[in-house]
Amino acid sequence: MSDEIKEYCGLFGIYKHPDAARMAYLGMFALQHRGEESAGIVASDGQVMTKHIGMGLVEEVFGEADLNRLKGHAAIGHTRYSTTGSSLIKNAQPLQVEYSRGPIAIAHNGNLINALLLRDELEARGSIFQTTIDSEVILHLLAAPEYAHFEEAIKDSLSKLRGAFSLVILREDELIGVRDPNGFRPLCIGTLGEATVLCSETCALDLLGAKFVREVEPGEVVIINRDGIRSLKPFPAVTPSHCIFEHVYFARPDSVIFGDSVHQVRQRLGRRLAREHPADADMVIPVPDSGNSAALGFSLESGIPFEFGFMRNHYVGRTFIQPKQQTRDFQARVKFNPVSAALKGKRVVVVDDSIVRGTTCKTRLKSIRDAGAIEIHMRVSCPPIMHPCFYGIDFPTKNELIARTHSLEDIRKFLEVDSLGFISMEGLLSAVTGPNTNYCTACYSGKYPLPFGPEADKYILERKFSGEAHPVKK
Repeated sequence: MSDEIKEYCGLFGIYKHPDAARMAYLGMFALQHRGEESAGIVASDGQVMTKHIGMGLVEEVFGEADLNRLKGHAAIGHTRYSTTGSSLIKNAQPLQVEYSRGPIAIAHNGNLINALLLRDELEARGSIFQTTIDSEVILHLLAAPEYAHFEEAIKDSLSKLRGAFSLVILREDELIGVRDPNGFRPLCIGTLGEATVLCSETCALDLLGAKFVREVEPGEVVIINRDGIRSLKPFPAVTPSHCIFEHVYFARPDSVIFGDSVHQVRQRLGRRLAREHPADADMVIPVPDSGNSAALGFSLESGIPFEFGFMRNHYVGRTFIQPKQQTRDFQARVKFNPVSAALKGKRVVVVDDSIVRGTTCKTRLKSIRDAGAIEIHMRVSCPPIMHPCFYGIDFPTKNELIARTHSLEDIRKFLEVDSLGFISMEGLLSAVTGPNTNYCTACYSGKYPLPFGPEADKYILERKFSGEAHPVKK
């Protein structure tokens, strides 16, 4: 089982651009790191919606003919990793349906903790589901016949959701962006000439040459149409709880998330890590790519030279076919190869963003030892992951988290390193200095910002906390 943490989803939306689908396509390239299983775009010319989805990377899903067919001045796009529901074409997003008030499409980043309860209620009332993903629940709620106006549907139906949800919604001539009251997942607003853009990360704006305007606020609904942008605040105000793991691992370093530069946050993490867990070594090397900025910070603070000890193969996609008689660590080695000439005879500090199960990490560290390193000092730029996540990160179950079941000394022995140091919780939080400093740290502390009362799906709690891999219901 891999030690790598899976991304969740990337969102993109654009309104009032003559080539909206192509802009969405380009924006999704910048968000590819957030999901590699499937990709999709829905476009609208104000009357007709057109959709194209497929399994794989953005460049695998879309060709010139597909983009030419997606006509219109408005579009939404989605790159997906499945946190709920299987990795199947029927679960690829955006989801699009026709109902009594016309066509609607939706793309979702996050995870609902009460999706199955809502689904059971909807099915009891006659709803028929076509997918196994929690995002479809939102569509059914929005389409309920009791709402006279769509704005009323938005306000009432979204108030029933519990969990993490950043959304982009497309109607015939309207683009809507939503962030849950806790603001778990990022969503920002930009402008590209006369067009308005919604996207998960600012790096997508940079690629298009768009201007960053602001973040969609936690608990905010923005409605974008021919009249401009209108903001609604339909949810009761709560203290935000942004996902700290966006800064640790998920977001691209060239993005600004929750008001903070991701690269600068990671560099500050590395500096703090060097102060908390110094090492006597000849070089500092990152586990690329998410460890690069933290390793640079460790090097700058400690004065130990920065070096690239791993070369990453960026061309190993989801369809990579392993040899039948593979070695146990083949998948790890094909992605990361040690630089023997740099490592031989050296004392090395290895900086990584996290350790989950420890299996992949151990393989990588062994390859450094095999390449000739005489000492290995492992440093991790987040605290030990002790608890499962319910808000969209695909952490394993409780019993699969190595820090939950092993002491730090046991982990050090398992990894076969000379020393091991994790940054403290205080150190982690000291690295975020932007205007938004309320973060969810439940995966480290076990303090979940949303209570798990009767509104939560019990099977999710049982699976995550018991450590048993129950099959997904339905």
